[in-house]
Amino acid sequence: MRNPLNDTATATAAPYRPASVRDTASVRDSDYAHRTAARLRAARRAAVRRTVLTGALLTVVLLALLAASLLLGGLRGMSGRDVVPAALGMRTGLADYVMHGIRFPRALVALLSGALFGLSGALYQRLIRNPLATPDIVGISAGAGAGAVTVLLFAPLVPFGVEAGAIGGSFVMVGAVLALSRRGGRVDTYRLVLIGIGMAAVCTAYVNYLLTLAGDQSLAQVMRWLVGSVSGATWDGVTTLAAGFALCALAALPLSRALGTMALGDHLAAGLGTRVPAARIATLLLGAAAAALATSVTGPVGFVSLISGPIAARLAGTERALVLAAPVGAVIVLGADVAAQHAPLVSPVPTGALTALLGAPYFVWLILRRRSGAPS
Repeated sequence: MRNPLNDTATATAAPYRPASVRDTASVRDSDYAHRTAARLRAARRAAVRRTVLTGALLTVVLLALLAASLLLGGLRGMSGRDVVPAALGMRTGLADYVMHGIRFPRALVALLSGALFGLSGALYQRLIRNPLATPDIVGISAGAGAGAVTVLLFAPLVPFGVEAGAIGGSFVMVGAVLALSRRGGRVDTYRLVLIGIGMAAVCTAYVNYLLTLAGDQSLAQVMRWLVGSVSGATWDGVTTLAAGFALCALAALPLSRALGTMALGDHLAAGLGTRVPAARIATLLLGAAAAALATSVTGPVGFVSLISGPIAARLAGTERALVLAAPVGAVIVLGADVAAQHAPLVSPVPTGALTALLGAPYFVWLILRRRSGAPS
């Protein structure tokens, strides 16, 4: 009588191969693994070199724009021979005031606010995996603006009140947009964008209503802020943005690994040890805080967070876009401010007007690309 267990064992057993064949196959598999590992290490080294070179190039561009912003600012009663010495701190009086009281704060506020806008946009795009899902598109910046305008009109003398109002408004908007965009227990990213645009319109209506209650002096102050410009920048603004950028950059470092694993899917990220809900909430709040801090100082400078991340991804790849989004945003805002001051035919205009000219066509292109069924 035949034993069925023996039949099963025979059917499932690996075919017999001589020892020489097994050794050859083992060597072939080992060589393939070594070649694959070598290719991965080479690709990683190439990506690091590309990121470093791109970062160095962006640094050079930033320094050139910073010099242009300081030295091309018009003489304003200064002798042309005093411009460079005043920039180096070798003059006093009017030349020192123009250089260190006006031009340096303006250039640094443009640089730092652009870095914060770029970082906030890259965090949201990396988390939600949708290029449209940036704070200025999904209403987070509008919420920050509503909070800041409320403080400007009703409590303008409260220390750091504008910054606190902007951050509070952005956090409220994060909660509202996320709550309304959930469907079937998960966040629908396309719905999030549409709801964010709608909530931004609500914030705009709220700000317009507040303007009807404002006196003439407060109205003029708020209108200057709403234009979105770095003119009138002060060293207090520089200090706020520098401290905010340092804190946000440090907080983003531990989140970058979590965002990398979450790009593989929530279940796989959780299996790799990532605390997905905590990382998601931390990223949303950190991006909102970065956008709110920049907005509280410069006003709503639109579309910088939308275009910085994709440009950084083009320069260094998607995996390292978060690293370069901040310098890319700094280049955009500082370059737009230099053009807003000195470009023929268009200057002088608010900085936000030029960033909108850059970002609005890209936003329309993303919408059209989405409608055509292409992946976003």
